[in-house]
Formats: sequence, structure tokens, C-alpha cells
Amino acid sequence: MNLSGKHILLGVSGGIAAYKSCELLRLLQKKGAEVRVCMTEAATRFVAPLTFASLSKCPVYLKDGAVEARPFQHIDFPRWADLYLVVPATANIIGKFVYGLADDPVSLCFMSCACPRFVAPAMNVAMFESPAVKRNLEALRSFENTVVMDSPAGELACGEVGKGRLLEPAEIVKFLENYELLSTKAVKNNRAGAAPLSDAQKYLEETAEQEFPVSHNSSLIPSNCTRRVLITAGRTEEAIDPVRYISNRSSGKTAVALAATFLANGYAVEVVAGPMEAQFPGGVQVTKVRSACEMHDAVLERAPKADAVIHCAAVADYRPAKPATEKIKDSRSQLTLELVPNPNILRDCVASRTANQVIVGFALETDHFEEHAAEKLAKSGADALLLNAPVAENSGFGFDEVKFALVRRDAPVPQMKMGSKLDLAEAILKLVEESHG
Repeated sequence: MNLSGKHILLGVSGGIAAYKSCELLRLLQKKGAEVRVCMTEAATRFVAPLTFASLSKCPVYLKDGAVEARPFQHIDFPRWADLYLVVPATANIIGKFVYGLADDPVSLCFMSCACPRFVAPAMNVAMFESPAVKRNLEALRSFENTVVMDSPAGELACGEVGKGRLLEPAEIVKFLENYELLSTKAVKNNRAGAAPLSDAQKYLEETAEQEFPVSHNSSLIPSNCTRRVLITAGRTEEAIDPVRYISNRSSGKTAVALAATFLANGYAVEVVAGPMEAQFPGGVQVTKVRSACEMHDAVLERAPKADAVIHCAAVADYRPAKPATEKIKDSRSQLTLELVPNPNILRDCVASRTANQVIVGFALETDHFEEHAAEKLAKSGADALLLNAPVAENSGFGFDEVKFALVRRDAPVPQMKMGSKLDLAEAILKLVEESHG
């Protein structure tokens, strides 16, 4: 099957393997497909809908809807699609498909879908081997226009070993590309009374080593990772007393867009995150901190292992010199705070950088953008600086749009432009990949 130009509806249900659907989406896009996403409510606890909306550049179909959502998505999305791909398919969603239950976007789309449907099960081996799931999978295989992909044995996310592992995203793409050949084999096998899917999986296993790597590792990073990126995220909070602090308005959305973009492009993603509202996709290793000093120590400890370090966090420049150990009483009298500078995480990271490591800083400015960005880049010693400004309505803090420019060392400051935070992330990814050749 040629995936170029295909409209693919991707259904994501609530399993730990949901994070792999981010990588799958990007692989499908690289093949020339256009992808839209629908999610169960449980799936949103594993991967934030913003991640899929940013990657697909289309609102995600959710049970509770979205601001940009259109009515009748349970009809419109399936009619738009050339094929419907459910990855991962949990025991619960498979049961709904078999018994005609439709109370969430993924099952609603399955019921109203007339195009070919591909289902990739993923669950613990104990569930996969249960009589109910075996019966439901057998029933689902008998459905017209429905293909159930195999769940090979391997190491599972829980640490156990057995069947139920989700096919790797590259394996799924290759399965789809070879589907016409496989479906021909499946017809012959059906006439002989054999199960078609085991033959399909055998074909994949026989050809996989020649065309793409097959990994049975279900750890929380993509299986094809050869590079590592470290990202700082969120904001820092500097204690005044046990209940008050100095901070800023960063929501962490930009860091989430960065993490999702690098994750989908085969990087192992590690994040040092201060307080933030946005949620990272599964597969991202997150270390939580609160103050600038805590973030400084965590970053410098982890940076030597990274091929790229992106300083996206909004770090407080100053902290109270002597935080009170007890709550400061509200006397309505004037309060004077003595502040001392926080360590400069970006400059210290540059000072201890490893060979060929790419370091990108961030600069949020509200005036004299180019002048301030060029000055900060020169002082930091970083390879590039992402200049951004929350100057337009409905952009910046907490929004998906931002005005930005990627300022490179020894190059003129480019014109700032309005774009999504995914566009921003793609610009940084491109810089990192160009730097590494």
C-alpha cells in the first residue's frame, strides 16, 4: 500500500504504549500521509491531546470535545479517512469493538467506519492470554474490512515477558506498506483454514532485519533511539517563606512541544522540569525540581550524556537571600526582600559542554528584540537562541501560538514570525540535526 496522500485516522486508547503512537504519527507523515487523531478519555492520561494536535496540526476528537472541534466528528472523521488505525488497542476497546459498544471517540469511529480498519493490540500477557480477550480477538478477525495485527512476545512495560507487546511503529508502517501483498497471502491461507495474521507476522519477521531494525524492548523510550536530548521545562519557584514564592507564568507548553517532536524523531528525551501545567507524552523521562538551584544541579549532572541540551525553562534570575522558616505574618507593613542572583544554568552548561554537543538557549523579550537576543547569545556562548515574545493577543504563556525567531551564532537575527509551538520545536530539531550532520 502506498501511504503517500492517504488520509489516516489514528485511534489511541488508554495503555502505556500510547506514547508510541506519537512516533507512529510522525513516521506516517514522513511517508506522505495526512493523519488525524481520536482518543479515549483514558488515553489522555498517558499522552496529552495537545501533543497529537500539535503533531497532526488538527484538533483531536475527544469525548468532551474541544474549542476547535466540529460537530459530528464521529461521522466526519471516518468518512474523511482512507484507513482507520487503532494503536494501541487495549482489551477494553477490543471488547467494545466486538460487542458494538460506542461510547467514546475511538469506538464511535470504529462503528461508523467504512474504510479498512487495522487494530494493533497491546496489553499485559495475563490479559492477552485470558479467554475473554482470545475470544474477542478471534471474533474481531472475522469482521469485514478489519485486520488485527499480531502482538509478539517480548519484554513488557511492567517488566514481565510474554505476548501482548505492541508492534514497534516502524513495524506497523512496514505492515501497512506491504498490506496488499499480505492480504493476498491471507486469502490463500483462509482457504486452507489457516490464520492469516500469523503468516503476515512471519513475513514481517523474515524481512525486518533487511529493511528496518526490530526491537523487543518496551522501555519508556523509543526503540530506535541513537541520540539523547535534555530539555529544561516549566518555571522555577524561589521561596520567600514556607507558603510564598517568586515565580512567573510559564505553563510548560513549549517544552511539551519540544519533547514530543524529538521523541517522535527517534530521540531519547530527558526533561528537568520545574512546576508547570502542561503534561508530557509517555516515554519522556522527567526529573522534577522546584528552585533554580535545584534545576542547575540536576541539569549539570545530566548534561554530559546528552547530544543536545535545550534550555527552555523560565528560570528566576533572583531568589530571596534569606527565606523565612515560618510564614511571614500579614501586618500590612512594608516588606523589603533582599535578593541574590541565581546561578546561570545556560552559561554553566556551556562551560562544561562535551564534544559535538549542541546547546540552545531561550530568550523571552518584550522590547528591542533583536538587540537583546544578539547580546544574550554572545554572552551565553550557546549555539543558538530561541527568541520569543508574548506580544500578540492569544499567544505566548499558556497558548499554542507564539512569536519567535531562531537566532544562530555568527548569523544575522532573522525576522520574528508567528507560529505554533510545534513549528518552534521543528526549527530547533532542524538546527540540532544539521549540527550533527
